[in-house]
Amino acid sequence: MTDTTLSPKSASSPASRRDVPATQVAPITFSRRQKVQLAIVLVLSMGAGGIAASYLSTQMAATSALVVFCIGMWATAVVPLHWTSLLFFLIVVVFQIAPAQTVFSGFGSSTFWLLFASLVLNASIRFTGLDQRAAGLIARLLGSSYRGVLSGVIVFALALSFVIPSAIGRIVIMVPIIITLAERMGYGEGSNGRVGMVLAASFATFMPALTILPANVPNLILSSMAETLYGHQIAYADYLLLHFPVLGAAKAVLLLFVVAWLFPDTAPRHSAKDTATSVPLSGRERHLLAVLALCLGLWLTDSLHHVSPGWVALGAAIYILLPQTNLAAKDCFEKLNYASLFFVVGFIGLGAVISDSGLGAVLVQNVAANVGLEEGARLWNVGVLTLLSSLVALVTNLPGVPAIMTPMAKDLAVLTGLPLSTVLMTQVLAFSNVFLPYQAPPLVAAMQIGQLSLAAVTKVCLSLFVLGALLLWPLDLVWWHILGLI
Repeated sequence: MTDTTLSPKSASSPASRRDVPATQVAPITFSRRQKVQLAIVLVLSMGAGGIAASYLSTQMAATSALVVFCIGMWATAVVPLHWTSLLFFLIVVVFQIAPAQTVFSGFGSSTFWLLFASLVLNASIRFTGLDQRAAGLIARLLGSSYRGVLSGVIVFALALSFVIPSAIGRIVIMVPIIITLAERMGYGEGSNGRVGMVLAASFATFMPALTILPANVPNLILSSMAETLYGHQIAYADYLLLHFPVLGAAKAVLLLFVVAWLFPDTAPRHSAKDTATSVPLSGRERHLLAVLALCLGLWLTDSLHHVSPGWVALGAAIYILLPQTNLAAKDCFEKLNYASLFFVVGFIGLGAVISDSGLGAVLVQNVAANVGLEEGARLWNVGVLTLLSSLVALVTNLPGVPAIMTPMAKDLAVLTGLPLSTVLMTQVLAFSNVFLPYQAPPLVAAMQIGQLSLAAVTKVCLSLFVLGALLLWPLDLVWWHILGLI
């Protein structure tokens, strides 16, 4: 989900627990780098709280310290990300920084339940064998040239984003399949062909999907917080129409040329089609495909029935978990990775606390006084807001953009004279353009699963960032103008 890597540390595995005598407790250990990161986060959070206390109320000062602490801990991942969220809940409730219904508001949002449903859908896809079916389908999509291979991978990865609402889930499914296909086609370990295929799959299943509402965590946090804070519901179809043509489809085309340019290779020595089998769909596969098709249909028509994607996905998950459907393992519910859910709920809760304390309004006033936001200068204001969100993404990570910027959106709308929807959508311009891999937990997961080097992923990130800022941002603003958003 944040889309983020939340696997438990090896020290908590049964094998490692057997190494510790029953009368002893395993010590909590941090590496030297982690100790330095933790010290920096603590110093910065105390400093932020101390400085804020000189100018702001006690609640705002406490919120300032908490914001810096949580974002610092999430950005450095010194401890598991869900641990920081749990500590955040405890601190806010015990010290009465905000009401309980505010800090726990994320549990009532559709985002939480959409992410929960995505875990169930991923488990069901593996259980029914649809992941292996996907491998055969990808093989048929791949062309005979190297660029044809990359094109097939990108098209399938992007299509998968419409039916699996979790970037991490898609990467977990896609990357091992792509590695297997690369080996069958003659692209050995370390070859440009194999690296290019894995990079194409990883980026295509994540970056263009930031324009598909239920497909990635930043989108979900944005829609959930907009609904929670302002009662502003972002429709699936409207969001798709506004962003997908440029930031989705056009970015996928750019990705093809960037990967082919940075990691060139010759045509595959063997055709993947030769290894593809045409086994008929099983009953369980057809059953699950029908469920996924129904979900997609309801997501696309949410502007008609006004049921958010989260509740549609939850209904599908409840149906899949019913033992009589035989679409998931009997112990599926017990084996779900709930850590990612608490990470996202923590982000949503932090944004709600910022809004409740009034800190967001104060920050907006100071920002507006220094960056030259002017009512009536619509294009300039959109550019400034996009750059501000991009800076937030650099300091934190992509989910941090909606968590920090959404609580300020209403005040920014008043200052700039822009509609609230326009102010909110400027965040998508920012979090759809990744500067470095650490900003996107799904890319970090792809590096681990696909054994990609940091240098390779960084090259693609930087190239797409520059091309996105120079080409796609202006083109997208033209598209917004055509649609009447600015």
